[in-house]
Amino acid sequence: MAKIKAFKAFRPVPELVSKVAALPYDVVNREQAREIARGNEYCFLHVDKAEIDLDINIDPYDKKVYEKARENLNKLIQKGVYIQEEKDCLYLYRLTRMGRTQTGLVCCTSIDDYINDIIKKHENTLEQKELDRINHVMYTEAHTGPILTAYREEKPITDLMENWCDTHEPVYDWEDDEGIQQTIWVVDDDKVINDLIELFSKVSTLYIADGHHRAAAATKVGQMKRQQHSDYSGHEEYNYYLSVIFADSELLILEYNRLVSDLNGLTEEDFLEKLSINFDISLETRPYRPKEKHRFGMYLSGKWYSLTAKDGIFDKDDPVERLDVSILHNKIIAPLLGITNPRSDSRIDYVGGGKGLEELMERVDRGEMKVAFSMYPTSMEDLMAIADAGRIMPPKSTWFEPKLRSGIFIHSIK
Repeated sequence: MAKIKAFKAFRPVPELVSKVAALPYDVVNREQAREIARGNEYCFLHVDKAEIDLDINIDPYDKKVYEKARENLNKLIQKGVYIQEEKDCLYLYRLTRMGRTQTGLVCCTSIDDYINDIIKKHENTLEQKELDRINHVMYTEAHTGPILTAYREEKPITDLMENWCDTHEPVYDWEDDEGIQQTIWVVDDDKVINDLIELFSKVSTLYIADGHHRAAAATKVGQMKRQQHSDYSGHEEYNYYLSVIFADSELLILEYNRLVSDLNGLTEEDFLEKLSINFDISLETRPYRPKEKHRFGMYLSGKWYSLTAKDGIFDKDDPVERLDVSILHNKIIAPLLGITNPRSDSRIDYVGGGKGLEELMERVDRGEMKVAFSMYPTSMEDLMAIADAGRIMPPKSTWFEPKLRSGIFIHSIK
């Protein structure tokens, strides 16, 4: 059963929270981060992506980057940009986008639950990216970006969280530069904290939705700390990491669209002919966004097509094989376009659904890419079924929107 923990968060003073809070380190590149943080000394990208404050040619995994991250975080704390809670608290974090709200519980989750698969995963991690976050945690002695986590909704938990929001004033409430309302409450009542901890102790499984590298890194740091302190009790902060837990019904997964730079030596006529073996193809009169599973949009030479997977081309009983991202890869991307490793092949790129179909069209029209595919979003049910089966989803299967902001909560492991 899931174990959660209240903690003494470092959090920004209310008047600066909108300047501090930043997109996660892994959704912006160095140039984008540098531009976002330009002229804003409080922006948390100075901590989460500290290479923006060093020579432009520095390796992002250089020791100096982590030293700079530690320096920048300590500076924010020393300047009074951050305050630390006097007692262990929980927090409620609500994001409102285009009229849709989702409210999660900010807490610490157990590395033992991660190790024992009470916290389930659906992605493989890359060693270099894991090591990057391990170094970041070790140098800053803190978890600075929360892991997006889900559970199958339990009404008593939802009711308790909603009641707190309805009867208390938020500590933060602002609209960010992407038009997302960010609202946060401090849960400081010991009875409510204990009630939430008790309710989650009856939840059998948590699911990492986004943040696999951060969760893996936090767990490995905790294990290293245990080796250094053989008399550890299990209550030390390094035995836990920072999470925001949402009911599955609260989370929104958008499509994760694909672009490919060429047709792997095929003419357009040959490509369409080979596609027709496994897909029913229709020419569309307008940009095509699929409305159901096993349908795809394709933009090629200024034309939109709809592709419908034919019966029998995938195993409907296999939770991975029936994913649209698997069907696209197994029947088009790999055999026709010759991309066998979508993680590393430079010929393929990915665009989160929040950016719309316009970016796909623009990049194909200007010749940067040859063909684009619009997808139907993976569902939370699919994600949880795959995690429950101990399976791994293909790369770039999910795009969660809106993104949790980093820098609002810091969990110290000192």
